[in-house]
Amino acid sequence: MSSSATAVHDATLFQEAATRRTLAIISHPDAGKTTLTEKFLLYAGAVQEAGAVRSRKQARKATSDWMRLEQERGISISSTVLHFAFAGRNFNLLDTPGHADFSEDTYRTLCAADAAIMVLDAAKGLEPQTLKLFEVCRARGLPIVTFVNKCDRPGLPPLALLDQIAERIGMEPVPLTWPVADGLDFAGIVDRGAGELVRFDRAAHGSRIADEQRVPLDKADPDDDLPNPCPPDRWKAAMEELELLDLEEHSLDRDAFLNGRQTPVFFGSALANFGVRLLLEGFAELAPPPGPQTVDGTNNGQASPERRPIDAPFSALVFKVQANMDPRHRDRIAFMRVNSGRFSRGMSATLARTGRSLTLKYAHQLFARDREVVEEALPGDIVGVVNATGLLVGDTLYQGPPVRFPPIPTFTPERFATVRNRDTSRYKQFRAGLAQLDEEGVVHVLRRPEFGEQEPLFAGVGQLQFEVAHHRMVHEFGCQIALEPANWQLARRIDAADAARVRGQRGTLLVEDSKGQTLVLFASDYALQWASEDLPDVVFHELGLARRDRA
Repeated sequence: MSSSATAVHDATLFQEAATRRTLAIISHPDAGKTTLTEKFLLYAGAVQEAGAVRSRKQARKATSDWMRLEQERGISISSTVLHFAFAGRNFNLLDTPGHADFSEDTYRTLCAADAAIMVLDAAKGLEPQTLKLFEVCRARGLPIVTFVNKCDRPGLPPLALLDQIAERIGMEPVPLTWPVADGLDFAGIVDRGAGELVRFDRAAHGSRIADEQRVPLDKADPDDDLPNPCPPDRWKAAMEELELLDLEEHSLDRDAFLNGRQTPVFFGSALANFGVRLLLEGFAELAPPPGPQTVDGTNNGQASPERRPIDAPFSALVFKVQANMDPRHRDRIAFMRVNSGRFSRGMSATLARTGRSLTLKYAHQLFARDREVVEEALPGDIVGVVNATGLLVGDTLYQGPPVRFPPIPTFTPERFATVRNRDTSRYKQFRAGLAQLDEEGVVHVLRRPEFGEQEPLFAGVGQLQFEVAHHRMVHEFGCQIALEPANWQLARRIDAADAARVRGQRGTLLVEDSKGQTLVLFASDYALQWASEDLPDVVFHELGLARRDRA
């Protein structure tokens, strides 16, 4: 089936889609990812005052951290979608949790992005969670722009940071800006393309846009009458570094960037607003617009194209489900990325998993928890479908020729806890809460066949997942629950026909997930080894992706 045979005659679609930039920001916890997100909104005019996560002197909270638990702890827990316009581009920014315990939510969100910004702490460089998320981006084929944050604090030498990027992730770093000193001596950012030094006034707590002064580099003088002049030796060192970079003649090649061989590097401080505008302008220019998306090899038993072009009939991928974003209405939103064609409110589309037709009447564009009705969306846009109870993470919606996008893998559970309902009068709410958390992927809910709905188990990759699940069960579903750690370490899937043979094996427990799959929990690697030796003809299937950030 050729792409031309399925194309929609839409003369303006390519032109309009070319303005879209759909991105995710990845980093190790506390590198400044959510603060940078806030500053993008500030410079784009989407907010009048930025609420940095770490700024305890301000009453504002980060726009992207809308969940009560996020505001209490000062961390990002749930992926957030933010829309804004800047420099003639329409941005769909996917703010993701940085903590390793929420790796699965981050992975799902990256499936909806076309490019990523990798944030590094200037004092720490590449950290474990950043490396893991980079590998996900590489597997997805996402181009990456690097932002070295916190340059207004003492940090590693910039050349050493470039060496880390080249050696540890195998990409050629191409610095488009360069810091002059750091810490209290920090004197500004050099825009290498323009040959100018950009000086900044420090805005109060970085809550407002900083004033910028551009000076041709050959006329910049460290002895200028400034409140905090740069020490001559540090100025000289920065100028020598720039000369060295010029001699190496490493220039940015757009094809190399789009193919993951190069990463443009920007320096600055998100908290103090230094270099944020340069980064946002650079990303708007460099990042790719939406393009053809990979599809499954067959659809309904027939061969299909490897990629679905953006001018094909409407199609979209559901990558996230979130309940209770609006506590007043207790609604449920399925986030979908439009991959081809035009979305229009009230249209009907086929759900590939069931073959049923759905009317997409209640659709919103999200700005964290705030929302507005969206009438139309283009490839690359993120749309929230409200109260579409039949939609699950990984679902494909389409019009025209059938299509199904590749499933979104889950992560192999590494932690387990038994869940007990402490108020039996709220059994209905208890079941509803468990079902919702399972659908969202906050945790995986496992049930023992002999216990039915009594005392299910939570499964996840980190303890914080359980704490979030507990918090939401109490505050959103009104259920007091007790969590008791369960000493299981591994989970594998088996064919249901083998369940009777596996039952009673040393160090095992048989459970079922919400899809009806039969799983075996193992108390240790040894228990898995014993079962494999005792039952050599039983296949113990891996459940999903394994985290690579374990020590």
